[in-house]
Amino acid sequence: MQSLLSRPGFRCSFTHSHSWRKSWSVQASSKADYENQSRGGVSRFFSEVFPPCKGNVVRINGDEFHHMTKVLRMNVGDRVELFNGKGGVVEGVIHHIDRTGLDFLALKDPRVVHSRNTQWHVFAAFGTLKGDRADWLVEKCTELGACSLTPLLTERSPSISENRIDRLQRVILAAVKQCQRLHEMALNPPTKVGCLLPIVAKSSLSFLATAEATPLFHALTSKKNEASGLIIIGPEGDLTEKEVKMVTEVGATTVGLGPHRLRVETATVTLLASLMLWSNSKKSVDN
Repeated sequence: MQSLLSRPGFRCSFTHSHSWRKSWSVQASSKADYENQSRGGVSRFFSEVFPPCKGNVVRINGDEFHHMTKVLRMNVGDRVELFNGKGGVVEGVIHHIDRTGLDFLALKDPRVVHSRNTQWHVFAAFGTLKGDRADWLVEKCTELGACSLTPLLTERSPSISENRIDRLQRVILAAVKQCQRLHEMALNPPTKVGCLLPIVAKSSLSFLATAEATPLFHALTSKKNEASGLIIIGPEGDLTEKEVKMVTEVGATTVGLGPHRLRVETATVTLLASLMLWSNSKKSVDN
């Protein structure tokens, strides 16, 4: 686990640093900015570096340069947007292209779009999934808007291959660009059930999918929407009785997802999608 913590791009906390905002001029965002972040015909590309203000230029190279010029065959004068995965976005135009990269010219000041949805943190025991099933789970969690995803280590799923982490990070970035969300989903280091308990204890909304539990929508009738919540999915074969007891004793609510036995990735996406729709509808009513 220590080796995973040292990997670049690996995020370990559920809060995002805002120090990056100090390096460039920021325009305030509105509710409409957030709701419209995935709409429009302008292509959007990832960049950790932004121009400080309108009229400035930044250099784009590497994978994004290849995607823009070789895959999409974009050229000088084409309008594009850059985003940094932390809510920042800037509109501009391709100013110059050469063999090693391109210059992006900002046409407007960078702005920050703040997340307004409930921040759902997913803990799923997907370490034993084979083939592309883990990729699919990570991709769909990103598209649906999960704030973070943490591989859960359990008695029946005690490990996750370290060499999969870099691949999953690439899956996340591709999904972020495809669905045009501005806040990148964090992929946290694996955690054991015991380490999850204090996190559950501090959460007002935490749901554990398990067989023969109260149907999800029945359980939601007594719940109020919160700023954040936890989603816990066990491995194939479910959590052990001991693990279920540990998690529920500190405050998690067990919920059922129907009469059939679901795969880990199916249960994860089903519960996340349901809770995203529920929390969004509650926010609409409250507003």
